[in-house]
Amino acid sequence: MVKKDSLIKGTIILAAAALVARVLGIFQRVPLQHAMGLEGNSDFGQANNVYLLLLVFATAGIPSAVSKMVSERLELGRHEEVNRIYRAAIRFGVVAGIVMTVLLLLFAPLYARLSGVPTSTLAIRAIAPSLLLFPVIAMMRGYFQGRQFMIAGGVSQIVEQIARVVTAVGLAYLLLGWGYSDTKVAAGGAFGSVLGSVAAFAIMLWYAFKLRKADRLVPAMTAATAEAVATEGFSGPPVLKRTREIYAAIFRISIPILLTAMTVQLIYTIDSSLLVPLSEWKFSAEEVDIWHAVMTNNAQSVAGIPPVLAIALSTSILPVVSAAFAAGDKERVRRQGMLAMRIAVFTGMPVVLVLAVGANPVNGLLFNPPEGYSLPVGSAIVGMLTAGTIFQITMMTSNSILNGLNRQRVAMVHTLTGIGIKLVLSFALTPFFGVYGLIAATSVCFIFVTAWNMATIRGLTGIRVLGNRWAGFIAAVLIVVAIGGALAYYGPDWFDALGLRWRYLATTILLGLFVCIAYPVLLFLLRVIRSEDIESYPARLRKLLRPFARLQRGRQRA
Repeated sequence: MVKKDSLIKGTIILAAAALVARVLGIFQRVPLQHAMGLEGNSDFGQANNVYLLLLVFATAGIPSAVSKMVSERLELGRHEEVNRIYRAAIRFGVVAGIVMTVLLLLFAPLYARLSGVPTSTLAIRAIAPSLLLFPVIAMMRGYFQGRQFMIAGGVSQIVEQIARVVTAVGLAYLLLGWGYSDTKVAAGGAFGSVLGSVAAFAIMLWYAFKLRKADRLVPAMTAATAEAVATEGFSGPPVLKRTREIYAAIFRISIPILLTAMTVQLIYTIDSSLLVPLSEWKFSAEEVDIWHAVMTNNAQSVAGIPPVLAIALSTSILPVVSAAFAAGDKERVRRQGMLAMRIAVFTGMPVVLVLAVGANPVNGLLFNPPEGYSLPVGSAIVGMLTAGTIFQITMMTSNSILNGLNRQRVAMVHTLTGIGIKLVLSFALTPFFGVYGLIAATSVCFIFVTAWNMATIRGLTGIRVLGNRWAGFIAAVLIVVAIGGALAYYGPDWFDALGLRWRYLATTILLGLFVCIAYPVLLFLLRVIRSEDIESYPARLRKLLRPFARLQRGRQRA
């Protein structure tokens, strides 16, 4: 049998894969942004948002439910039931892929017209066929994750993005060279997702064959042994024998998970759909068009980087907490849940700081300003949206813990309430403050859901993320923001002699080095992370953190 990955190892695998995929995704956006004008960028951004929203719908709810159900039953030794769940999930993926592809092809013109970007119809239709395979890929990933075998999903994600980027950029520049319009170039870029889905499916098939071959070498647990495991004080979830029972359980678990998992992409789609209609009465059409292009291409691309670890962590923590909860191990639930939240906060913040505080050099490095402008445009939009992602990270991680605790509906209620608040604030603020009011409403949504989630988790498990260490953590963040802000502001002038984008690259590197050094040093000096804490970490991580722990002990002796 393939060895399970631990929470930290599984998170690292998925985070590394997601980070590579995200970087490749931004690499795709940069040449595409250069190849197209405002119209093409808006078309591609609109198609990409619809695609990502439907992709979340296809890949978040039911695969997460499969992961949860598989991990619970494997913990209790119910292997035949696990196989039945897997087969049912694959059948559903095939049907879902066909249905979503057909619907997107049919309704693309209607959505494009209602969103205020009617020229995006062709790009939306070009991206639609990729949805044929992604639901099946997602079901396979959910099964592997339930078995805590994260490498399959990680590798397939990287291969998918490589194929997607090569195809998208190649087609876009080919069409541009042939003299086609922005609309057709955007459609060529969107079609890259189709080749990405084919490549990812091939990788998942290979890992499925490898896993089945490994399973044949290990004798399956007998029914008598499984019954003995189940009767040792905790029987776990009910046994599912018929296909109808499996689907009923999957949908009961998956619908709340789906609604929470699609929150971020739904909000981004709402923002891209509402910005033009809500702003055009007060602001000029040119200004609103620039806002829309910057928000959907620059800001949402950069803001997608910090949550990479949270997505990986949420994926890893769900089967771990589900298995511990199914076995009735409350201490393991508390320990793993607290570890997950601390990883989310401690590792998410430095990435947010670099990209939010350094929004101007990052924006100038990655993206071209609109025609007629010589300096980066929309850096405030990039920084504001990215700053709010720290609460997106904590929201996603806490949602996953609640799902593992069989509180899917609770997480759903919290999330839907947050989205309701977001919509009210969007309609109230955007007509007067434009894109900045829209983004502020998004941050309020993330903060609200996080606070309500953590209050519920604390009541159920006693998890306290930092306890009395919050003051030190906030102080560390404020110090990094103050000094990092000065570096980001003056850096381009210091490196002006380098010219062009090199000054932005040098400033971003300088800011990144400062944050990577100052942030962990401050966490130890202010005793947010203490020397005794690292003893519970894996050996390699302990080795990495021990120099900082020695710094803390030296300060105490002094």
